[in-house]
Amino acid sequence: MAFSKPTRKVRRPPEMDEEILTGEKLDAMTDQQRAKVFAELEAESPEQRQARSKPLNAEERAWWKRVQKKLKAGRPKFGKNGTRIVSVTVEKALLKQADAYAKAKGMKRSELFAVSLAEKIGARS
Repeated sequence: MAFSKPTRKVRRPPEMDEEILTGEKLDAMTDQQRAKVFAELEAESPEQRQARSKPLNAEERAWWKRVQKKLKAGRPKFGKNGTRIVSVTVEKALLKQADAYAKAKGMKRSELFAVSLAEKIGARS
């Protein structure tokens, strides 16, 4: 999947005129060059890195949302309307049996509970 990154027409200060480091460029470096890059990165504290960072502008934020939507980032939705976390009290022995059954069938505990509940009340999956 190819995503077009937004173009940012911002005048950069001279100290930021350095070349952007990509994975390909890092792979093409010698071990010494790579060690130097990592040493420079590790010398900077998280606070210094954060001070250099800036929030996304509107165009970049829109691009990021499109990427997340295409990649379907986040938890997957189950069913038509997604899921909801609930707290259920179950006897320890029964829970142990349920876990063993779910493991034997290759299911998650929540999946076993949902399937069992749907069968009990006659709901469709």
